[in-house]
Amino acid sequence: MPATTYGLHISKRVFQIYWADAENSDGANRRFSRADLMTFLSQRPAGRIALEACANADWWGRRLRTLGHEVVLLRCEFIHALVDLNGTGAATARAIWTAAQQPGKNTVAAMTEDQQAILGLNRMRSSLVKFRAMQINRKRSIDHAPQRLGWQAAPTA
Repeated sequence: MPATTYGLHISKRVFQIYWADAENSDGANRRFSRADLMTFLSQRPAGRIALEACANADWWGRRLRTLGHEVVLLRCEFIHALVDLNGTGAATARAIWTAAQQPGKNTVAAMTEDQQAILGLNRMRSSLVKFRAMQINRKRSIDHAPQRLGWQAAPTA
């Protein structure tokens, strides 16, 4: 029997999962809290879990791999084209599951903790460089303000 494929929509507090297996030919859709989701998936046989590639997907992928599941990260553009309702968590979970069934799907490579740490440091450095440039430009505009306004410098004693 082939492994079950799950479509998992992750958010801050509530997680929606959709799957279809031999027991549920029409598919099942359930809503979980964070702790309940991990308990549920630890009790299920190993399967393939598809996630939408987002900021937390790498962390969730590592957690789910420790439970023995295969994790697939799918591109956001591919999933949103399949959402047929108004974008609820349940509709997105089903769209993720549908996208995982498609041949030739666009997957995203999951990052390791080290890769995520390096990416975070690079983003922090980029922000600091941008902020420094902003401060220098602000100082230059203040330094030249008296000249633009025609003010005379105060005489020094």
